[in-house]
Amino acid sequence: MTHSPVLADDLPETIPVFPLAGALLLPHGRLPLNIFEPRYLAMIEDGLAGGRVLGMMQGDASRPRGERGTAIYSVGCLGRLSSFSETEDGRFLITLTGIMRFRVLEEEEMRRGYRRMRVDYNPYHHDLDPLPANESIPREGFLAVLRPYFQHQGMDVNWEAIEKTPEAMLVTTLSMLCPFAVAEKQALLEAPLPADRTKMMLALMQMAMHGSDAEGGGRPS
Repeated sequence: MTHSPVLADDLPETIPVFPLAGALLLPHGRLPLNIFEPRYLAMIEDGLAGGRVLGMMQGDASRPRGERGTAIYSVGCLGRLSSFSETEDGRFLITLTGIMRFRVLEEEEMRRGYRRMRVDYNPYHHDLDPLPANESIPREGFLAVLRPYFQHQGMDVNWEAIEKTPEAMLVTTLSMLCPFAVAEKQALLEAPLPADRTKMMLALMQMAMHGSDAEGGGRPS
């Protein structure tokens, strides 16, 4: 199925949001979700009947919980419901495709138990541009960080696919999939440009490996 190009002016000012710590959606990324809570089933039903979009946001554990639920960061990512299926036990299996980041202006009244935000897309219009084809870091240097990180994490990866995937798309996918902390994932989301996100992701991978070495108490001489 093909879709018409997205225009910023066509995006809704008030959107339903799904606050979920550790679930990162980035522009151009694809995030599969298993929906089972009644309020979020209602949100998906409303989304399918309307604009087919919702915002993914992360909970901010550093702030106290509010009347309407967990505290959330101020920046999230709008996603389009690009695939949908319903299971026999009433769950929804969906995939969100990231469109554009947004900043929350204010929280609106809840609807059918789920939260809604009035948002501003203006700082992020460049998210609608295609991902850059050029690499911001030499490919060998890029892969030289990925290889030990995946080994360190015990992650089984398809190296042939990784080597063929353009850097920006690979960074988008890995930023979403790798086991970074919630605050680290939020920092990746808020990175101004794809090149900034690349450098930040590689730095986080190196920190994860060095941090593990430090926790081990060093090596015997």
